[in-house]
Amino acid sequence: MTCLDFRSDTVTHPTEAMRAAMAAAEVGDDVLGEDPTVNRLQELAAQRMGKESGLLVSSGTMGNLIAVLAQCGRGEEVILGNLSHTFLFEAGGTAALGGVHSYVLPNQPDGTIALDALQGAVRSSDLHFPVSRLIVLENTHNRCGGTVLTPDYLSQVGELARRHNLGLHIDGARIFNAAAALDVPVAELVREADTVTFCLSKALCAPVGSVLCGSAGFIEKARRIRKQLGGGMRQAGILAAAGIVALEQMTGRLGEDHERARSLAKGLGEIPGLRLDAPVPATNMVFLNLEASIPLAAAEFAARLKDLGVRVGVTGERRFRLVTHYWISDQSVEVALDAFRCVAAG
Repeated sequence: MTCLDFRSDTVTHPTEAMRAAMAAAEVGDDVLGEDPTVNRLQELAAQRMGKESGLLVSSGTMGNLIAVLAQCGRGEEVILGNLSHTFLFEAGGTAALGGVHSYVLPNQPDGTIALDALQGAVRSSDLHFPVSRLIVLENTHNRCGGTVLTPDYLSQVGELARRHNLGLHIDGARIFNAAAALDVPVAELVREADTVTFCLSKALCAPVGSVLCGSAGFIEKARRIRKQLGGGMRQAGILAAAGIVALEQMTGRLGEDHERARSLAKGLGEIPGLRLDAPVPATNMVFLNLEASIPLAAAEFAARLKDLGVRVGVTGERRFRLVTHYWISDQSVEVALDAFRCVAAG
C-alpha cells in the first residue's frame, strides 16, 4: 500500500521539472566558485531575499550553524527561543562546534519572543557575563504550530538589535510559507535581518539544500566556515538546478497547501475525541491532541492510521502534527479524514 505522508514537508520528492533540470544541469567545481548553476541559484536566492549574496549549504541546520559561527565568537552569546529549531533540533552544534552560549527565552504561542524579554536578555558589559552578539528568530515557527512572524514584529526586533549592536538571524526554513500566508514579498520579512537561511527541500520540493543569505562580506566568511564543516560539495549544480526550479515554480503555489491544511483542520475538528491546537492553521501545519475519550496513545493511533494508508507525525504521548505539501491533494485530505474517523471510532 502507498501511504499518504503527512509527517512533514521534508518527505516531498522532486517534481518532474526538477528531475529534468538536474539531468541537464551545467556543472563545475563549486568549492572553486566555478559551478554556474550553483552561482545562479545563489544569485537568485539573494535577489529574492533582498540581500547581497547567498551560499548553498547542505541543510538548514548547517545554514543556521554557519550563521551563528560567523557572527559569534567562543564564549559569546546567542539569544533564541526555547521552542526554536536551532535550540531543540540541531544537536547542540553551536555549543559543540562554536563554543557559543545560548540565552534561551520563552516562545509565546504565536512564535514570537516578548520584546521586553529580549531587552532584558541583552547583557551589560560586566566581565562576569558572556557578550551578547546575536538574536535568532524562526519564521514560520514549527513548534508553535507553523505560526507567522509579522513585518511589524520583525521591525521592532530589528530596531532592538541595532540599538544594542546585535546581529539578527532568521531561521526561515519555511519563510516562503510565511510570505504566502501574509501575502507580502519574502524580502519584506527579512529586511531587518542581517542573515537568513531558507530551505529548498521542504515545501519547495527540492531533494537537498538550503541557502544562507546576507552581505557579501558575511558570505565570504560563511564560505570558509562551510568548508571547515565539510560542506564543499564540488559539482553541486545537479542539486542547485532543482533549487532554481523550486524558487521559480514552487514558491507561488504554497497557498494551496495552506488551504488544504485549513480543510484538514476543519474536518479533524468535527471528529469526536480530537482537539485541535488552532481551528484555523496559520500555514501548512495542523497540530492536534487526543482527548480522554480515546484510550489509545498517539503512537498506537498513528500505527492504525498507517495501516489505513496515512502517515502522521507523533509529537507527544497524545499529540500529532500533520503537514500539507505539494504531494498532498484534496483527495488526500479526504482519505486522511476518513482514516481518522475510523480509528477514533474504534
